[in-house]
Amino acid sequence: MSNVSGIIKSIQDIMRKDVGVDGDAQRISQLVWMFFLKIYDDRELELEYTEDKYKSPLPEHLRWRNWAKDPEGMTGDALSDFVNLQLFPTLKEKLVMQGEAGKRALVIRNLFEDAYNYMKSGTLMRQVINKICEINFNNTADRHTFGSIYEQILKDLQSAGNAGEFYTPRAVTQFIVNRIDPKLAESVLDPACGTGGFLACTIDHKRTNYVKVTGDEEVLQQSIFGVEKKSLPHMLCTTNMILHGIDTPTRIEHKNTLSRPYTDYTPKDQVDVIITNPPFGGMEEDGIEKNFPANLRTRETADLFVALIIRRLRDGGRAAIVLPDGFLFGEGMKTRLKQMLLQECNLHTIVRLPNGVFAPYTGIKTNLLFFTKGKPTEHVWYYEHPYPDGIKSYNKTKPMRFEEFETEIDWWGSEANGFKARVQNEQAWKVPVADIVARNYNLDIKNPHVGEQISHDPDELLQQYQQQQTAIAGLRNQLKDILQQALHRGEA
Repeated sequence: MSNVSGIIKSIQDIMRKDVGVDGDAQRISQLVWMFFLKIYDDRELELEYTEDKYKSPLPEHLRWRNWAKDPEGMTGDALSDFVNLQLFPTLKEKLVMQGEAGKRALVIRNLFEDAYNYMKSGTLMRQVINKICEINFNNTADRHTFGSIYEQILKDLQSAGNAGEFYTPRAVTQFIVNRIDPKLAESVLDPACGTGGFLACTIDHKRTNYVKVTGDEEVLQQSIFGVEKKSLPHMLCTTNMILHGIDTPTRIEHKNTLSRPYTDYTPKDQVDVIITNPPFGGMEEDGIEKNFPANLRTRETADLFVALIIRRLRDGGRAAIVLPDGFLFGEGMKTRLKQMLLQECNLHTIVRLPNGVFAPYTGIKTNLLFFTKGKPTEHVWYYEHPYPDGIKSYNKTKPMRFEEFETEIDWWGSEANGFKARVQNEQAWKVPVADIVARNYNLDIKNPHVGEQISHDPDELLQQYQQQQTAIAGLRNQLKDILQQALHRGEA
């Protein structure tokens, strides 16, 4: 197969000629559902060899191999009519939901619920289909290219104005899963799963380390849970799960995790492991905050996710979350949230990442928070992740690599003995919880082993300005309270 970016570019060039496709967002949506049907058909070819009496959830004439595979097959008006009048109506509303294939049919129906065919020209559609057919997703090398495909799709989404779709670098997902080390039967949830990077990495980790005997694969498949609000990332995640051998990913739900009332989550909804990169910097729609208790209400998405994650972890459950610096130093509701986190969980480690990890999506500095529910925090270990030698920032040609985390992994130690093996060094330092409480739960604690540095980075300067404004607002409110109390005493 030729390189993926080349194929995607040529497909997009073809789509730009079609009068029905208006802009990047529609072009990407069109591309994703077509890729799904190709990938699904490739997977079915495998299942027909590995499963006795495999039955497809799709009617025979709607399977990719029977209408799309032949490069000289349907084209023009005949192809357009087939897609608009037969394929989409059936996938959206007419699949048979009973029997053994019913669950697989449900996955397809849910996936196509918000999908549309935007292309008007059947001739151009045939050209796109023929390009897609160049990729064989049963070929190991080609299968791995799916990561490159949806990374590129997300970059295109960003340029199309769909903010908030952050592709978590594979190095970060690998490091988090490696340190959390989810066991075979442990339930793993990503409540904002996007395209499924954390879940795919968890599947690989469990298969490599814990799938040993017949039946283990079934246990693994029952242990993976994800929720995604937006239809396009949900479609990508479902496709990603199928590529990773989760043939019936019914546990990848298409909904807003935050739309269910906080108090409705009971112990039966709790899980063993939560790993996620929740959306940050955005605001939830009106009314969502009312699903939360009054002391936890905010419209800031990341904060609501942190509250929900604490609730959904069972005692002894482990979590790792990607959060921006603003969470560490934020006040108001963030202070109450950090107090709850430190009292209900052992926030044992914060890995502070350098600038550029999430470029080009955002320049905001981020952190990895690791905690275990059930015991209060006694002290927090910080580890400042340095740039590799010779690199001053990450970019497309020099992305973060998993190998960079070897120093953290060697330093990490075991939670079972309270991380006794950990030592303070130029990158690592330990802060007692009493010091954090004295700072009004400000977790933004700089590396004490590094002298004061003057930064000219715009993002850091804006962050410092925001901190100063927050502190000023706090002092102003204190003065108002003092004046009001003095006035009330005077009136009495």
